[in-house]
Amino acid sequence: MSAPTVEAANITKRFGSTVALADAGITVRRGETHALVGRNGAGKSTLVSILTGLQAPDGGVVAFDGRPAPPLGDRDAWRRLVACVYQKSTIIPALTVAENLFLNRHARGPARLIDWATLRRDAERLLAQWSVDVDVRRPAATLTVEQRQFVEIARALSFGARFIILDEPTAQLDAAGIRRLFERIRDLREQGVTTLYISHHLQEIHEICDRVTVFRDARHVLTAPVAGLSHQALVTAMTGEDVSLPEATRREIPAGVPVRLRVHELETRSSARLSLEARAGEVVGIAGGGSSGKVDVAEAIVGLTRPAAGTVRVDGRLLRPGSVPDAIDAGVGLVPQDRHREGLVPLLSIAENVTMTVPERIRRRGLLSPKRRDALTRRAITELSIKAEGPQVPVGELSGGNQQKVVMGRALAADPTLLVLVTPTAGVDVRSKQTLLGVVEDVRGRGTTVLVVSDELDDLRICDRVLVLFQGRVVAEMAAGWSDNELVAAMEGVDLGHV
Repeated sequence: MSAPTVEAANITKRFGSTVALADAGITVRRGETHALVGRNGAGKSTLVSILTGLQAPDGGVVAFDGRPAPPLGDRDAWRRLVACVYQKSTIIPALTVAENLFLNRHARGPARLIDWATLRRDAERLLAQWSVDVDVRRPAATLTVEQRQFVEIARALSFGARFIILDEPTAQLDAAGIRRLFERIRDLREQGVTTLYISHHLQEIHEICDRVTVFRDARHVLTAPVAGLSHQALVTAMTGEDVSLPEATRREIPAGVPVRLRVHELETRSSARLSLEARAGEVVGIAGGGSSGKVDVAEAIVGLTRPAAGTVRVDGRLLRPGSVPDAIDAGVGLVPQDRHREGLVPLLSIAENVTMTVPERIRRRGLLSPKRRDALTRRAITELSIKAEGPQVPVGELSGGNQQKVVMGRALAADPTLLVLVTPTAGVDVRSKQTLLGVVEDVRGRGTTVLVVSDELDDLRICDRVLVLFQGRVVAEMAAGWSDNELVAAMEGVDLGHV
């Protein structure tokens, strides 16, 4: 029997007094797609940094194909052994696809100048090898999330590695993009590539992976064939307890409850259209695939983009189109789609991130009061179960789930009249998901209207009703209690009554 593609045994890693890994390990067999799962803070990221040679373990050993891992300083040797595509893109938007593919290793001609023709040919040959259909002359900024991801996979494998780590690869993909990614993973397997697949979406683990390893509290808990594990058994292994996500039940909103949100004939620059009324305490879902226009509509409602037509009113107040300050002043709170690009300032503290939109709440005699700021932040830390030593911890040092909670904390800091959540649980673990979705139940009880904009079924289950967009138009409205098949079919433009 051949040696495993990678084997990490008895790995221990500490950062000061924090134990990130305690006698943990993983064995990935040649040719398999192996899942690594666990809650945020379980040790997954630390293990990846060790498997990619970015950090050395304090104890334990790592071997590739039965041979010891190379020294940390030999980056070329590491790149030939393991490739990694991270959740946060490393593509440089200002460069072309070809330049990104061969960054710092451009083909050179006379006088050591870049040979652009050769560079483009090499890039085209590389993308063709891995079946990536993208024009290499395009600026990377114009790529879709899916295209950017496939370019990153091709670049990672171009160094010669046949073991690739995919870190939350579906966090920003719609259902069709996820299917294409899975097809690509299966194609890679046929070409001899072994994959370590890291995800919080457990249904994906059952669909694409052969075996799964579970980490909990910095320790290895379980490695087993995926086929032998139920969804609930996997959740229990990850958390050490049974965890259930909140769901909405059918309930009627009394006619006398005031309308908090009125969206009238809104049309976005991408031609998506929406009219909507939502009452105090009502939770309304806006569902759809990546090209449905759901995010465009949400961003127009909160002022991130200026609509082509239509109006938005919150508690009767007409919002100024394309004005985030006006939306905030009217009582709109937002959790944006991409926390890395739109939701956080990583170098600032939790306190600074949570309170940046509510300066009036933390002033005393006209000056910012650190005491008031920290008090408001400590309340958010407690209510959202943010794992941090205190308000002054830089947000960049937190796990993904805790960063998302900080974004939620800022959205809630002003006690919003309207709370808009765009893919609120993307890239977070099941316990963080439970906390984030549980917030919705709390705020609806205070009369806040909530819009949940997502294609994640777990996100949408908490809604009183769901509007489904397909190619920019509302094609269905479903009350709580909808079936998964019905909702997914509507999001994909399928009329089950005529199938």
